[in-house]
Amino acid sequence: MNPHEEQSAAEEMVRLQIESRGVRDPRTLAAMAAVPRHRFVPAERRHLAWADGALPIANGQTISQPYIVALMTEALRLRSGDRVLEIGTGSGYQTAVLAEVVGPAGEVFTIERHPELSCEARTQLGALGYGGTRFRVGDGTLGWPETAPFDGIIVTAGGPVVPDDLRDQLHPEHGRLVIPVGSRERQELFRFTRDGQRWHRESLGPVTFVPLIGEQGW
Repeated sequence: MNPHEEQSAAEEMVRLQIESRGVRDPRTLAAMAAVPRHRFVPAERRHLAWADGALPIANGQTISQPYIVALMTEALRLRSGDRVLEIGTGSGYQTAVLAEVVGPAGEVFTIERHPELSCEARTQLGALGYGGTRFRVGDGTLGWPETAPFDGIIVTAGGPVVPDDLRDQLHPEHGRLVIPVGSRERQELFRFTRDGQRWHRESLGPVTFVPLIGEQGW
C-alpha cells in the first residue's frame, strides 16, 4: 500500500470497527486514525494490520484488536497533559495511541517483561516521533512506584486479581485503572476509579488477553 491507501485503511478501520461499536471520545478516535498500526505488525502479517482481530507478535504475545485498543483507551478518560502507565508494552501500538491522546504535554510510561519486545517498541516509537515515552523492562504487576502517581493505568494482560501496587500508584483523587481480571482463558474488563479511599468499579464486558505474569499476577 502507498501512504494514501494506508491512511484510507486506517480511517475505514475507525469508522467500521470502532465508531460503529460505540466509541465516541474524539481524542481516542483521532489517535486510532493517526497511529500507523501496520508499523507495529510483523512484516508477514502487515496486510492484516487493519483487520478486525488480534494478531500474534514475538514472544507469544499479541497486538490487540483495534476495537479493544480504542475501548480501553476511551475508558481511561485521558486528557492532554495526563500521566499514564501501561503494563505490557508488547508491540508498542497501544503505547503510541496513549501518547497521541495525552499529547506532548503528557507523559507515557510503559513496562514490558520481554527485553526484545521493549527494545523493538522503543525503536519503532522513536522512529515515529514518540521519543518522549519512558520504557522499563521488569515485572509490570509492581508498577513504577518512583514515578507515581498516575492519572491512568492500563493493563494489557489478564490477571487473577487487581495488583495492590497498581491501585496504590493511582492519583488519589481521580486515578483510573483499566484491567482485565479473570482466568487465564477468559477475563472481564474493568475500570476502577479512585476517589480517596473509595473505589468505583465498572464492567466493560468480556475479553480474552494473554496472562499477566508477575508477583501479583499469574
